[in-house]
Amino acid sequence: MATDMSDAIRQLIQDKGISEELILKTIENTLLAAYKRRYGNADNAIVRFNEDNRVVSIYAQKKIVDGVYDPSAEIDLEEARELNPDAELGDELLIEVDPKDFDRVAVQSAKQTAHQTIREIQKDSLYSEFKDKVGEIIIGYYQRERNGTIYVDLRTVEGILPKKYQSPRELYHVNDRIKALITEVNKTPAGLQVVLSRTHTEFVRAIFELEVPEIYDKTVEIHKIVREAGYRTKLAVYSNRDDVDPVGACVGLKGVRIQAVIRELEGEKVDILKYDPDPRRFIKNALSPAEVRDVIILDEGKHQALAVVAESQLSLAIGKQGLNVRLANRLVDWNIDVKTDAQFEEMDIASESRRAVSELFGDSEEISRISELPGIAKEIAEGFMDNDIEFIEDFLALSEEEIANLKGISTSQIEELRKLIEEFVEIVEDETTEEEAEEETAEEEDTAAGEEAEEYECPECGSKITVDMTNCPVCGIGLSFEYEDE
Repeated sequence: MATDMSDAIRQLIQDKGISEELILKTIENTLLAAYKRRYGNADNAIVRFNEDNRVVSIYAQKKIVDGVYDPSAEIDLEEARELNPDAELGDELLIEVDPKDFDRVAVQSAKQTAHQTIREIQKDSLYSEFKDKVGEIIIGYYQRERNGTIYVDLRTVEGILPKKYQSPRELYHVNDRIKALITEVNKTPAGLQVVLSRTHTEFVRAIFELEVPEIYDKTVEIHKIVREAGYRTKLAVYSNRDDVDPVGACVGLKGVRIQAVIRELEGEKVDILKYDPDPRRFIKNALSPAEVRDVIILDEGKHQALAVVAESQLSLAIGKQGLNVRLANRLVDWNIDVKTDAQFEEMDIASESRRAVSELFGDSEEISRISELPGIAKEIAEGFMDNDIEFIEDFLALSEEEIANLKGISTSQIEELRKLIEEFVEIVEDETTEEEAEEETAEEEDTAAGEEAEEYECPECGSKITVDMTNCPVCGIGLSFEYEDE
C-alpha cells in the first residue's frame, strides 16, 4: 500500500492537536482491524511505515511448510520460492497484502474504528490540556444562549457559563469577548465540557494577579476574598516587604490598577484593606469605607465583637441591606454587631443593658481574664497587664498594700474593676466547716505525736533511740533507719 499520508498527518496535527505518534498508531490499528475483518484474526499481521512516514504497508507473516493446513498463517515451499528463491522449510516469510483484497465491510469497519480512535485521542488530549488549567483565566467569545446558560467558543472546545456563575450586572451579545475562570473540566458522551465562572472569588484573585505585578510575584499576598457577585467584593492583603504598601500596590498610581479590575467586573464595588493579625484592627479595617471609632471584643472564643461608629457612619458600616457588615463578618470570621456612640454609652452605663448584650451573644462562658470583663475600659485592662496581672484570680489574691503599690493604676480604676468583678464574676470560695477543720488539726497532732513517741533499741548497747537520732547517746555508734514496704 503506497499512500502519501504526510499531508493528512500534518492536517490532523494542526486541526485536532493530536501528536504524530498517536496518529500513526491509529493508522496501524485501522489496518489491523481491516485485516482481522477479512482473514479472521490479525495475530500474524505486521504494519510498517517507511523512514519519513509517507508510506505504510501491511504484511502477513507466514511460515514455510510442506503441506498447508492454515492458509492465513502458512505457505507452501514451492509458492514461497516463487517469492524468494532462497526460502527453506521452517522459515518465515513476510508477504505484502494489498488493501484492495479487503472487502467493503472490512474497510467500512476500519474507517469507523479510525474515526472513533481519533475522537477518543482528541478528547483525552484536550482533557489533559484543560484539566491543568483549572483555576486559570481563559478568554472566549459568546456563541449562543439556552435556558440561561451561555455557550462560549474557546477555539478548541466549547465552554459553558451557567446562569449561577454569571454576574447580575452583565449582559452579553453574540461575538462578545468573555473572560472567565475555568472551574471544572468533565468528560461527557457529547465531548469535553469546560465549566466557566465569573462569580467565584478565585476569578477576582486571578484578575488581580494579572493587573498587579506585586501579587503575581508574591511580594503582596491576598489573605482572603469575600464577594457578593455584582454588588461588592472585599479583599484583605498584606505585604512581605516593609517598604511595599499592600493596599497602594493594588490601587496603583491614580487608581489605574483598581479601575482596570472594576471595569472587568462591570462596575462592581471593590474594597481593598490591609490584613492585620490583631482582630480589633482587622475588624476596623474590614468595615471600610466606614470609619470605626473602637472595637470591643465581647467573646474571643466565640468570635463575637462590637464595633462602635459615629451616627453618620452607621448606615455606611452596615451597608445596603446589611451587605457591608455581612461581608466584613465573612472576611474576618467574626460576628460583628455595629452600634453608634450613643447606643454604646447606654450599654456601658446600665448594667442591665450589658447583661442583655452578653445574653444576646450567648456569653455564658466563665470570665477569667480582666480584659474579658464586659465594659472594662481598655486602659484599665492594659494597666493591669503592665503590672503582670492578667487574670481576675491574680487581682483577688493581692493584699491591700500590694494593690496600693501598683504602678499606673488609680484608685478609681481599682474601684471600677472591683465593681465589674462583683457584677459579672461568680466567686466560689473553698468552704470548710469548723468541725472539719478541728478534725484535720487533731489528725495532724495525732500523727505528729505518734511519730515522736515511736522508739527503738540500739543494736549495740540496747539503749532507747528515736528516728531523729544519727548516733546512739550512750555508746556513740552511728545509726541508720530503713523501712520495708508491707
